[in-house]
Amino acid sequence: MKDFFIKIRGAREHILKNIDLDIPRNELVIITGVSGSGKSSLAFDTIYAEGQRRYVESLSAYARQFLQLQKKPELTSITGLSPAIAIDQKTTSRNPRSTVGTVTEISDYLRLLFARVGVPFSPVTGLPIKGQSVADMSCKIYESALGKKIRILSPFIKGKKGAFEKEIDFLKRKGLLQVIIDDDLIKLDEKIIHLSKTKSHTINVIIDSFRLIEESKQRLVDALELSLKLSDGLVTIHIFDTNDDKKYDQMVLSEKYACPVSGFQVPDIEPRLFSFNSPYGICVSCHGLGELSLFSPHLIISDPQLSIQEGALKKFANLDSVVIEKAFEKALNVFGYDIHTPLCDISEEAKHVLFYGNNSQDTKKKSSEMFLGIIPYLERKMSESSDAHNEIHLSKYQSKKICESCNGYRLKKEALSVKVLGLHIGEISQMNISTLSQWLSQLPDKLSRKDNTIATPIVKEIKHKLNFLEKIGLNYLSLSRSTSTLSGGEGQRIRLASQIGSGLSGVLYVLDEPSIALHHRDNIKLIETLKDLRDLGNSVIVVEHDESTILAADYVIDLGPGAGKCGGEVVAQGTVKEILENKNSITAKFLNTEKEISRKKPPSQPFASWIEIRGANSRNLKNVDVKIPIGALTVISGVSGSGKSTLIMETLLPAVREYIENHNSTQIPNLKHITGCETFNRVVEVDQSPIGRTPRSTPATYIGLFSLIRDLFANLTEAKARGYKANRFSFNVKGGRCENCKGDGAIKVEMHFLSDMYVQCDICNGERYNEQTLEILYRKKSISDVLNMTVDEALKFFHNIHIIQSKIQVLHDVGLGYLSLGQSSTTLSGGEAQRVKLAKELSRKFIGNTLYILDEPTTGLHFQDVDKLMKIVYNLVESGCTVVMIEHNMDVISRADYVVDIGPEGGEEGGEVVACGVPKDIVKYERSVTGRFLKEYL
Repeated sequence: MKDFFIKIRGAREHILKNIDLDIPRNELVIITGVSGSGKSSLAFDTIYAEGQRRYVESLSAYARQFLQLQKKPELTSITGLSPAIAIDQKTTSRNPRSTVGTVTEISDYLRLLFARVGVPFSPVTGLPIKGQSVADMSCKIYESALGKKIRILSPFIKGKKGAFEKEIDFLKRKGLLQVIIDDDLIKLDEKIIHLSKTKSHTINVIIDSFRLIEESKQRLVDALELSLKLSDGLVTIHIFDTNDDKKYDQMVLSEKYACPVSGFQVPDIEPRLFSFNSPYGICVSCHGLGELSLFSPHLIISDPQLSIQEGALKKFANLDSVVIEKAFEKALNVFGYDIHTPLCDISEEAKHVLFYGNNSQDTKKKSSEMFLGIIPYLERKMSESSDAHNEIHLSKYQSKKICESCNGYRLKKEALSVKVLGLHIGEISQMNISTLSQWLSQLPDKLSRKDNTIATPIVKEIKHKLNFLEKIGLNYLSLSRSTSTLSGGEGQRIRLASQIGSGLSGVLYVLDEPSIALHHRDNIKLIETLKDLRDLGNSVIVVEHDESTILAADYVIDLGPGAGKCGGEVVAQGTVKEILENKNSITAKFLNTEKEISRKKPPSQPFASWIEIRGANSRNLKNVDVKIPIGALTVISGVSGSGKSTLIMETLLPAVREYIENHNSTQIPNLKHITGCETFNRVVEVDQSPIGRTPRSTPATYIGLFSLIRDLFANLTEAKARGYKANRFSFNVKGGRCENCKGDGAIKVEMHFLSDMYVQCDICNGERYNEQTLEILYRKKSISDVLNMTVDEALKFFHNIHIIQSKIQVLHDVGLGYLSLGQSSTTLSGGEAQRVKLAKELSRKFIGNTLYILDEPTTGLHFQDVDKLMKIVYNLVESGCTVVMIEHNMDVISRADYVVDIGPEGGEEGGEVVACGVPKDIVKYERSVTGRFLKEYL
């Protein structure tokens, strides 16, 4: 009998407590529960890991060496598994060369399309360039010159400097004795040629000269072939006037793709020509990145009202300021200024010399002494630097600029000269998905019959892939969009579209919160996509907190009841109806509205002051004017890709930072004006980027807690007696750590064609420290014991040490009580990393007038954890801080003091403020997509 269940017995991975589960196959199954309850341990570390491991083990040893084999999870048994595919939030590359087009492989098909039906155009004449065979050339010459005298020339040298002695000798040996050098006809056998090495010369070799008649066809062909061979594919024909031998018309022909007027040539048109990752197509100026990092004067100037002596220019790391100031003074003296003159009073010419040097002839005349300039000096320092920290410091004074050579298209001009329906591949790649789909639909009607036959199968594949991207709500993305700018949810949905497009069945898919960064409207599309995946005959298991996704499931598994050691149990399982009837499920209580996320009392009076943004036009923003209240909780909402992050993270955040650091926000690009920045003396950004990229980074080290704990151990009597300092208790440096495992607690063992294994260190038994260090105890606990404590356990353990307890308390307050203090940062989710960052900021000494900017802080949070987060946010606002939050969660939006809704759609159809006001006002705006769904939450 066919097994219709994935049967798990005795699952003990991480915090799972020997659980038994029967999960129905070929259904949409949601695993939910409070943060840290063991959802990922069950879905990814148990079900996916074992499914993928068994599939890989079935392959040959040769094939296994190219695949990563998962570690065998801790469990008694599991049956009913299919080959497993994980679609998580960490799959998209952070490489700037990785784009939506390369990840989805649509770019590969586009390159093939342009290579097969693209037509090169001359950048000079704007006319199509076509290659011609010798037969084509001779026919064209006969049509134009039959009965006339012609001269056939080979363009041997064109506008190059040199004496060309070897080249002329080569022509003599070939028996070619007549050339035209710089418009002068010269016979090589009559005189010795002396050309100036310092001047540019053009040499055309006369191959033959005769009157063209019917009988001279072979003579013409022979002359053309020799000319093409000498000039690498070009030939020039002079057709003389019948009545005047000195007058002639000129015809330039090419067997390659070359412009007959300018000589511009396109190499063989192959797919690699259109790849910005290939040396054949890459723009040499920006190396295929489309942009350059350049030192910018406005980032170097700290305050134009000050003089250089007073600090008008920012200080640079490891640079001799005394020597630099003397050089500045010499350069300015030429124009009648000195380092005591305010920068705003210095002429533009003097500023240009100051920043870029006096290389130009005009400025050299004013001073015989060479001045390099600030920016060339910094560029040289950057290129010569071997200090990573110094490079990072100098990069603060650089801004991104579109590459002028390729206009941001990443490709060289030869690739961009090839067009289909008048557009090159760079312009096509910058279209959003919807626009590109419409453009492809025009091809059958506008291409020739031959090109259409070639293009049809290619276009079919591209449209097939585009269709799935549109279906899951990513129609606003462009193929040129770098994957490093995508949210975790966007990257996950791109992979999801690829999997649906593959049409596989009988596969086990495991997804990690695909609703992240998704508007409520687009979440409906996502749910339909998940059901489509299921209907193909696949088992779909999704770790999710989103209410609408849970309610759409065929089967729900609720883990808990708490987090960490208090979780790892199955609280409830069954259909949605059965879950809602379960009295033990916290999830059910929120879904039934028995419990609700806390609400803040709305402001009783109009907002007293505002941040006013004028003319924000970065990316897709359309000269946006918007006001954000100070001292309130403002939520920025809108569909995915509407411009929320551009407005807040790329406009508001740098403007406030610039004002706080330099009391100047007028230099922010793509922004006309901003007021209200003067209110703040600190701005805190809390996003979802990792808090550390090495296993040695932990929550305790990130928030500064571990240094306090090390100081505590170093001040113990036994430690002082042994002469131990605080660094003795660090696992990052020699002295106190176990040198066998270098403080990692485990040793990596390479298993060749099996997955690498991490074996517990047999010297320290996983405790990271050497025996002498572990002998130092505080309340009968070693430093290793403390690192292994959860936040909640540590809170009780350090109850009598306020400075340590206060930092631990903040981690507990943001809902991270289940994390261990020594847990590796690389194992934290985006939402957990964000809450650790928030905890770090909250643990600092309170500074009033702070602007907090949070980027989707509810990511990865259960209803109960959202409740904890909102209480913290309300406390910040009540203490006088301003909180601006980018968010899709309707519960959070409905509880804001003020809402700014961006849209109405994503990409080019977004970038406008469609609604703003208190939540109840947003529902009144017909253009607001958020307003349509917000009604039921108010």
